[in-house]
Amino acid sequence: MAQSDGSEILRRLPLVAGGLGGVLLGVNRLLTPGVTEAQARSDALGVILSALLVLTGLLWQQVQPRSPEAVELKGESGFELAPDLPEAVQTELAWASHLLLTNTVTRSVVVFYGGRVLLRRGVLPPKSQVTPGAILQRAMERQKAIYLVELKLYPGRVEFDYLPENTQGVICQPLGDRGVLILGANAPRSYTKQDERWVEGIADKLAVTLSQGLSDNDVAPAEG
Repeated sequence: MAQSDGSEILRRLPLVAGGLGGVLLGVNRLLTPGVTEAQARSDALGVILSALLVLTGLLWQQVQPRSPEAVELKGESGFELAPDLPEAVQTELAWASHLLLTNTVTRSVVVFYGGRVLLRRGVLPPKSQVTPGAILQRAMERQKAIYLVELKLYPGRVEFDYLPENTQGVICQPLGDRGVLILGANAPRSYTKQDERWVEGIADKLAVTLSQGLSDNDVAPAEG
């Protein structure tokens, strides 16, 4: 929030400086009984500079988008990892989730693979069960990530009841055709294209680890 306030002040600074300069020039002209040619030239230059500052401020308001407002997600911080997984798989899941939570806007991570939840980490609600809805199914079937930039705008948001209820944005990144990496953010439209590519790379690595590290007995049949 403090960073957002600082950016807003910077955007408004040219407007304030230009407006104040123009007012002071007008007051100075009214209080000056006789105006010399030199002062007239100075006043004209001052008016031009003030106008440029005001114009710059207006352009900044249009060109520089405001940062999305972040919220405090409702839930408790936690780290739940399926205890029966091979050690190498547990290590890989812990490593990947830590990277996502510390290097992106992600605040909640859920790994659903082979019909069950392997990992939950970050800000979590009480409910832990994942029942794949239309959105998760589509991500797995099409093998393509789905990014819900502002979750509250999508009717399908009801299927994400295993994320904090005020989650602002969600990425559903396939883990092959057997699972999904689900990421929840605390601000809408907060993942950049670079973030999305990075998430895809981590998911690809996780998918290889899971497919090689888990036998058919370690996972339930995938729903389809």
